[in-house]
Amino acid sequence: MTLALIERLFLGDPRRFAILQTARSLDLPDWAIAAGFVRSAVWDHFHDLAAPTAVADVDVVYFDPSNRDPKQDDSAERRLRDAMPDVPWEVRNQARMHERNHDRPYRNTEDALSFYLESATSIGVRLERDNRLTVIAPWGVDDLMGLQSRPTPRGREKYDDYLARMQAKNWPARWSKLRVEGL
Repeated sequence: MTLALIERLFLGDPRRFAILQTARSLDLPDWAIAAGFVRSAVWDHFHDLAAPTAVADVDVVYFDPSNRDPKQDDSAERRLRDAMPDVPWEVRNQARMHERNHDRPYRNTEDALSFYLESATSIGVRLERDNRLTVIAPWGVDDLMGLQSRPTPRGREKYDDYLARMQAKNWPARWSKLRVEGL
């Protein structure tokens, strides 16, 4: 039921499906759309919200150690904006993001997602060539589906950062059924 619901939310919604198709058109290696795009869709569903929650950005993450130049991300963002200008795209090669985040080098996109601070955000989805949906969730989807946000192992190491993020996001104001550790 869990993965079937996620598939229905993304494959059955014309807008989300179009966003996934557009991201797929870039043909980036080991890519996914992660974080708020996934989290908000699921939590909106469980809260029966009529209008989808606006996300600050649609995070396209990928892993390409052969080209770590940030200009590649900028070029990808321009292509996405040209295709869907009303979407707040953000593209980041995870092969270099460990430097900004002061982590060890990531091995792939799933490994990079495992370093996100909270469990419900460390999830990505990818639309495969045959239109199947792949869910990338290094810590599983139980917290996401259970309307819960808890720190990942990295979030526990950086607990003050996790708490500051949770206070700034104030997700329970939007999703009243949500339980957030630390708030």
